[in-house]
Amino acid sequence: MRQVRVRSLAKINLDLRVLGKRADGYHELRTVFQTISLADRIGIGFEPARKTTLAIEGNVEIPNNLVLRAADAVLARMKRTGRVEFTLTKRIPMGGGLGGGSSNAAAVLLALPVLVGGRLSLENRLEIAEQLGSDVSFFLLGGTAAGIGRGTELFPLPDGRPQHGVVVAPGIHVSTPDAYRALGRTSLTTDVNANDTYSFQSFAWGAAVPGQTLGISGANDFESVVFRQFPLLKTIQGKLWRLGARPARMSGSGSALFGLFESKEAASRARERLEKALPQGNAFEIRTVTRKAYRQMWRRALGEHLRVEDATGDSGEWPPQSRYAK
Repeated sequence: MRQVRVRSLAKINLDLRVLGKRADGYHELRTVFQTISLADRIGIGFEPARKTTLAIEGNVEIPNNLVLRAADAVLARMKRTGRVEFTLTKRIPMGGGLGGGSSNAAAVLLALPVLVGGRLSLENRLEIAEQLGSDVSFFLLGGTAAGIGRGTELFPLPDGRPQHGVVVAPGIHVSTPDAYRALGRTSLTTDVNANDTYSFQSFAWGAAVPGQTLGISGANDFESVVFRQFPLLKTIQGKLWRLGARPARMSGSGSALFGLFESKEAASRARERLEKALPQGNAFEIRTVTRKAYRQMWRRALGEHLRVEDATGDSGEWPPQSRYAK
């Protein structure tokens, strides 16, 4: 059995605007994604067999598990069968707007084709990712990226300087459908949408300056409605701000919040104080992960199964390709 053990990173939204509801029932978004070091761990094993069997063990039960759905889609697209075994150790808080499930699915899309030993293009993987969920596509790419549409149309932004930060998971469940309904964005032609579009463009161009501090001027449209329903989240944001976080913001539709700091020491002090102040939940020290570092991480994890030129990055190809492919 060919095996790997990989890290499946979380994300934060440095900026998030909800413009309105589209004809297909989804909302038109403008967002800037950023990978962070908080991660789940996934072990993946594959061996050829006459029929496909999928199994997963882990520290949580996840309904409609994206890991298994992603594996099934990969094997079907590659026209292969085999026994696939997963072990999943969750550390990314579930339902916090940090993309843990989407990241797990993308990890399968990056790793399993390498173990199977066939070629699967980035276009094919992006197509599968979009079918699995709106955030999955971003985790195929990593770093800092602007997302439009459902968040699946992705465009690279220059990586900002790596920063240390804190993610706070307060243990509150925020219903994403309820948050969308509370926003009331049912049209794509309102003045609010136009203002959000101009503001997002300004943010994205500012983020495109190499070495820029990440996310200072951004916003998250969900904060206005989610904070009204859960005042504790606004209180935590205020604590992050007073401790020196710039920015201090909610990720996705919540309930996780994050703050970025000028130094590791400042982030460590903030985490310690927040843990003492939290009635429930957890605070995690994190750092932002650039696109270059993200891809190096994947090449190291898959290294023994990659072509030499892909393991070193010399091929310039992404995703890296299997040495077993014929």
